[in-house]
Amino acid sequence: MVMIEDKTTGKVLVQEKLKSWTGLSFPGGHVEPGESFVDSAVREIKEETGLNILNLQTCGVIHWSHKIRKDRYIVFLYKTSDFSGKLLDATDEGRVFWIDPEELKAQNLSSNFANYLPMFMNGEYSEAYGLWCENEPDVLVYK
Repeated sequence: MVMIEDKTTGKVLVQEKLKSWTGLSFPGGHVEPGESFVDSAVREIKEETGLNILNLQTCGVIHWSHKIRKDRYIVFLYKTSDFSGKLLDATDEGRVFWIDPEELKAQNLSSNFANYLPMFMNGEYSEAYGLWCENEPDVLVYK
């Protein structure tokens, strides 16, 4: 997941996801076999937004573990203000647009996205972990 900031406006790029993890979040995706995490982030941003990004800064990592199955889901967080290209209006993942960061919390956010924002915005945490299970509240602990 990548937070792209436009330094001239102070706005960040969000995606209104339609398929899974519905609601607003920063764009991102899955790592393909043989692909690095950074290369994956660059590729996914290009596919979902039309933008080319450079100079990604690591914001942290979040790892989730299912309470029963014990399978894991890992999210790598990056940010950049170094981008070029023409922003797409939307893809099959959803529309993309710029928004003031202060307006984010009042929006319909993807599940747990509000919990990820401190790692992107404040830089005070480098890791978070949590347990999850269907139909139970998620709990995330920051380190």
